[in-house]
Amino acid sequence: MGSDEKMDLFNKLPDEVVSRILSLLPTKEAASTSVLAKKWRYLFAFVPDLDFDDSDFLHPEEGKREKDGVLQSFMAFVDRVLALQGDSPINKFSLNVKTGVDPARVDRWICNVLRRGVSHLYLYMDFEEEYSLPYQISVSKTLVELNTGHGVDLYSWGDDMFLPMLKTLILESVWFGRGQFQTLLPACPVLEELALVDMEWRDRDEILSSPSLKRLKITSEDGCLGTFSFDTPNLVFLDYYDLVAEDYPVVNLKSLDEVTISLALTADRIHQARDNVWKLFHGIRNAKTYHISPVTFEVLSLCCGTMPVFKNLTVLNIRSVMQQGWQAMPLLLKNCPRLESLFLGGLLHNVTGKCGDVCDCISRKKKGRSLMSCPVKKIQVQGFRGTIRETHMIKHFLDYCPNLEEMEIIVEEKEATLFEIPKWLELVEDTLMHYNEMSTCTVNFRVLAPLYWRWTRK
Repeated sequence: MGSDEKMDLFNKLPDEVVSRILSLLPTKEAASTSVLAKKWRYLFAFVPDLDFDDSDFLHPEEGKREKDGVLQSFMAFVDRVLALQGDSPINKFSLNVKTGVDPARVDRWICNVLRRGVSHLYLYMDFEEEYSLPYQISVSKTLVELNTGHGVDLYSWGDDMFLPMLKTLILESVWFGRGQFQTLLPACPVLEELALVDMEWRDRDEILSSPSLKRLKITSEDGCLGTFSFDTPNLVFLDYYDLVAEDYPVVNLKSLDEVTISLALTADRIHQARDNVWKLFHGIRNAKTYHISPVTFEVLSLCCGTMPVFKNLTVLNIRSVMQQGWQAMPLLLKNCPRLESLFLGGLLHNVTGKCGDVCDCISRKKKGRSLMSCPVKKIQVQGFRGTIRETHMIKHFLDYCPNLEEMEIIVEEKEATLFEIPKWLELVEDTLMHYNEMSTCTVNFRVLAPLYWRWTRK
């Protein structure tokens, strides 16, 4: 079939099919098809999704970005595409630019798509100086999703901000003015998903309040200045990475289903951490799935005396490192009466006298007593390094968890292990096979194929 015949087949495609094909292509490539035929030029004018990235006009060699005309060509290209489309409706507009692109033209492009009713807006501007998102975004009646970040701020947004259709808001390294965060959430009455990545809190007392919010992610390196309140009664998913707040006056999270939590503690808040940590965990106690970081696991040990009962928890994922201990493990397992699956991201930890009989690191007369009441049915051990200590702990769990049906052991893939020693893998395999034969529980040993072949050939 000749090229003319192929082109004729494309021209016979329905307009809606061609428009769909064009919307799936990078905008630069889609625009180039407009030279093929007048029909394609006409259809490109109605493509609803636009994706502009200045790197498409640059080459990897050093200094190319600074060469005369490259960024001018990019800006002229965006101008031409938007002019060609006129006032046609637009669904998605994505813009990824760095220093050298004129911020004033960026403003015009954003305002252009806002006037045309854009619903999904992705804006990433990495300029040398801060860039303020245009005020017009804050009063858009059509935006359903806003995803922005990398050195932008909301300083130009006023107290009259109102986003009645916004359901998803992703802010990465975005700066707020004082009091702006408290104004933002009430201005988004149907917001369902909020991500605050690398958040820098500006107010003394932060209140995160939204009756519509269902998914929330917060990451902050510096922590809040004072107290932090969660008033999100319909939230089902929380990913919280921060420093322990001075206080948690309100923790209204009664619908929570899944929690990922990483909380560190500063020296100036240790004296009040017991009560604060208890308030937070008491507020999130109804979740069914928990993912707990090593530092959070140690912070949790501060409230061992008053740890809440996690009556709905069925899946518990705990990451462990050598620097932190397992002081919270005995009471945590005791206070999870419906626990079914326990995922342990490493067995090696700092041995202390407070690990209890959950741990086999210290010889005790009454071993495994707290494990005998644990209802867990599956334990997965991740990052297994093949040490004797880890192997003994696996045997300890097999001996004292009466309801255990499956033990899955996954070998560490990136860090050093003892399996580099010739024949060590075979020795560990034999040991675990013996455990499997002697136990009513099924023991599965998982090793990546490339690692297995490397270690068995030694």
